[in-house]
Amino acid sequence: MAAYIWVVVACLSTLKCLLIPSYRSTDFEVHRNWLAITHSLPISKWYFEDTSEWTLDYPPFFAWFEYLLSQIAVLFDPEMLKVNNLGYASSATILFQRLSVIVTDLVLAYAVKEFCLTLPKPREDGVRGWSQPGFTLSILLVANFGLLIIDHIHFQYNGFLFGLMLLSITRICQDRTLEGAFWFAVLLNFKHIYIYVAPAYFVYLLRTYCFTASNKNGGVKWTSFSPVRFLCLGVLVISVCALSFGPFIAMDQLPQVLSRLFPFKRGLCHAYWAPNFWALYNVADKALTVVGVKTGVVSGDVLKHKASMTAGLVQEFEHTVLPSVPPIATFALTGLTMLPSLLHLWRYPGGPKGFIRSITLCAFSSFIFGWHVHEKAVLLMIVPLSLLAVQSFKDAQVFLLLSTVGHFSLFPLLFTPAETPIKVCLMIAYTSFCFVSMDSCYRPINYTFSLPHLPLLNPIDTMYIVGLVPLYVYCDIIHPILGLSQTLAFLPLLLMSVYCSVGVIYSWLRLYWTTLKRGGTKVEHSKQE
Repeated sequence: MAAYIWVVVACLSTLKCLLIPSYRSTDFEVHRNWLAITHSLPISKWYFEDTSEWTLDYPPFFAWFEYLLSQIAVLFDPEMLKVNNLGYASSATILFQRLSVIVTDLVLAYAVKEFCLTLPKPREDGVRGWSQPGFTLSILLVANFGLLIIDHIHFQYNGFLFGLMLLSITRICQDRTLEGAFWFAVLLNFKHIYIYVAPAYFVYLLRTYCFTASNKNGGVKWTSFSPVRFLCLGVLVISVCALSFGPFIAMDQLPQVLSRLFPFKRGLCHAYWAPNFWALYNVADKALTVVGVKTGVVSGDVLKHKASMTAGLVQEFEHTVLPSVPPIATFALTGLTMLPSLLHLWRYPGGPKGFIRSITLCAFSSFIFGWHVHEKAVLLMIVPLSLLAVQSFKDAQVFLLLSTVGHFSLFPLLFTPAETPIKVCLMIAYTSFCFVSMDSCYRPINYTFSLPHLPLLNPIDTMYIVGLVPLYVYCDIIHPILGLSQTLAFLPLLLMSVYCSVGVIYSWLRLYWTTLKRGGTKVEHSKQE
């Protein structure tokens, strides 16, 4: 099993090397600046430095990660490590930063290999390789379309971070609970966005590790609570956080660090709206405003005094007709929509699959209702759902829908003409593999429909997926030809965000429905560690 994973990694690494000269987003300069900050300045100034607008706003472990990279970067080009060299991008700098992402992706490859070992052994009946769960999953994760374009074109380190997440999940699946908790605590101190899935970790570990027995009905046996296990988990997590934040607490800089990690002045939505509930909310407000102005219910002057939500800028704005949304409202909605999945996880842990399903639902809730959500966060649902897709027909159906629409929603990140053929071809190749491999895995299951349909999907889902094609044609071809790029510049982004949000929300509701319908199974408690 391990052999073919490394073959896939080698082939993909070659492809990633070919992408080195491709388009780079501002995130490239963000990480170059962080290299310079951590290399050139003492730790006491890391979270105060603001020469560049791209200030350090990740947790301390990621800052130390940049520091370690900078020790190698100096061998490529010392000039990239000067704080005042804003926008510096020499050939050596580009080469180093691109290679750093490719090399750290090995963490993801290792985690995928480890998780594949927890899957049922491959069948030995001569069937094609992609009908085997391990082979299929390795391609779904290591060759994930979103990770390819975000990390190796747009530029980020998501592969490395998802590797830590998958390693944490794998260790818990292997009944190595404390090790799994350790890696998740480490992950949180690398990038705090993963705090969105922390409730699933807390509930599952408390239910299956700290409570050591169940009653006859499958519910928790309250007298089985183990203070020792609870203390072990608490000490482990606190120790990791103390190692991360300790130096800044000692320097009385914790408030400054937290202000960088949790800024709330960026507005409800990102410049390009993530395909979530707030995209629909914004469009509804815009439509009601237009109707209101034309009918005289809303004064046209009110628009002159409010920031436009369709300006394509990161800014705070107020809605015109519908109530404006404060951060606390998004937190409340996120928490409330997570609650049913967490209660179900508590009552029916269902082993690792129930845990992974709850992680995915928590990620869904945070993406759909969170504050200032980036479109790239859709990978928080797609990656864990991949683990379930190779093990459950129902989950595979949701995965095919979500991965297709979710990855399509990332297209606006690569807006340069040179990258258009790359993103289209990679998207077609990856999506085709998803459908073919899932169809091969679940072919014995009878899911035929009277109307034409894509593998595993019903005709309605198929029509929705096919609708992505004319949407793309309009946004990338027809809209510019009609000369609307200046007067209605934000329209293509709006259409893509709204259309994709329907698919994302539908996938969330469908996964929720199948999760809550599942009967409880006996709790699988961890062995004493």
